[in-house]
Amino acid sequence: MGKALGFLEISGVVAAVDALDLMCKAAEVEFVTWEKKLGGRLVTIIIRGEVSAVTAAISAAEKNGIKKPVCKAVIANPHEEIERIVKGSADRLNKTKQSQGKSPEKIAETYIKEI
Repeated sequence: MGKALGFLEISGVVAAVDALDLMCKAAEVEFVTWEKKLGGRLVTIIIRGEVSAVTAAISAAEKNGIKKPVCKAVIANPHEEIERIVKGSADRLNKTKQSQGKSPEKIAETYIKEI
């Protein structure tokens, strides 16, 4: 099976962190980036891995998370333009991380404390 991207959009940063934890524990997937809209009230998490692993991870978060996702998608063998968009998002996250001198986990902790 080929590579896939998984997208999970959920309401709230805490629910997003919980969903990401579930996804990473459920299958062999890699966190790529996240996008926050509406001040963190709507969060899109993007993961990468084998198609079956991404599907299992998204399903685990949907079934066991503290909130139900607003939307979800698994894209098998994504087009290069989709990869470009995702890379741009990940680059922005890494730039923020570097400028703050914090890991993505520390950034997430900061947002959780603010809530």
